[in-house]
Amino acid sequence: MAIGGSSRRNDDGDVRFSRTLTVALFILTVILIAFDRPQSRPPVLAAIRSTVTDLSAPLLDLAAAPVRGISNIGPYWRHQARLADENAELRRRLDETRYWRDLAMQLRDQLELYEQALNVDTPATSARVGAWTLGDTDGPFVQSRLIGAGARRGVEDGDPVLNVYGMIGRVVETGEVSSRVLMLTDLNSRIPVMADRSNARAVLIGDNSPFPRLEFLARDADLEDGDRIVTSGDDGGMPRGLPIGLAQRDRQGRWRVRLFSDQAPIDFVWVFPYEPVGAPEIPLPSIPEENEVGPEAAGSAGEEESQTVEAGQ
Repeated sequence: MAIGGSSRRNDDGDVRFSRTLTVALFILTVILIAFDRPQSRPPVLAAIRSTVTDLSAPLLDLAAAPVRGISNIGPYWRHQARLADENAELRRRLDETRYWRDLAMQLRDQLELYEQALNVDTPATSARVGAWTLGDTDGPFVQSRLIGAGARRGVEDGDPVLNVYGMIGRVVETGEVSSRVLMLTDLNSRIPVMADRSNARAVLIGDNSPFPRLEFLARDADLEDGDRIVTSGDDGGMPRGLPIGLAQRDRQGRWRVRLFSDQAPIDFVWVFPYEPVGAPEIPLPSIPEENEVGPEAAGSAGEEESQTVEAGQ
């Protein structure tokens, strides 16, 4: 005989709860849900909830550690394989870089010997001036930068400015301690360039896009995708051979340049003071004026006058 309000067991062995207990548990659940809100949660219930969470969190974390360890075995070894491949690629690039470094030093020594033998006076571009760039929101140009170097350090208008990868622009305004650099992508930028492979000439024109255009190319210009573009020095305002970028065609078939300088943020730059080669000065011959008479001419004129007087007598 079952006691009222307690659980009872049927003939099949299942445990059944009384209706009173079920209703009470349901009401308690509704009350807990109703009071389990940040706005209406009692302080006592919030304290109990925080205590239970603090006690159960370490146990749950300890119980989940083996599961996490097993699930991370696959990603860990895949990550190790990627690191091994990346390490091998970096070693290969390091060996290649060492080769090019040795070759560059060898060519530098040969160039110095040739210059000494031929007595060649090359432009002094090695005395570069380092400077940090500053953001410039105002000014007459859309895309320009301010740098912390000016006339006191030898910077002049027209000097090329480069970062570690390539040319970014040229100096257009010079102060005592700062200068303004016009970027190659600005609408007002015009730089004579050429292809390093074929010497095909062009003018690099900025249009406020990340990829400046190549204009004034000859119809039969030998230019291909991926050709290295450098300064040509045809305007006499900057040296020849400064790296700029790679040639590529856009969707409209126009030639553009992917700048080398975009490979890294433009924070620190170098200014290369360059003295352009001027035209030779040819001295003009001096022409004597009509009323200017030398001493010899004056003596001969006096003799002719005396002979005329004697003939008349």
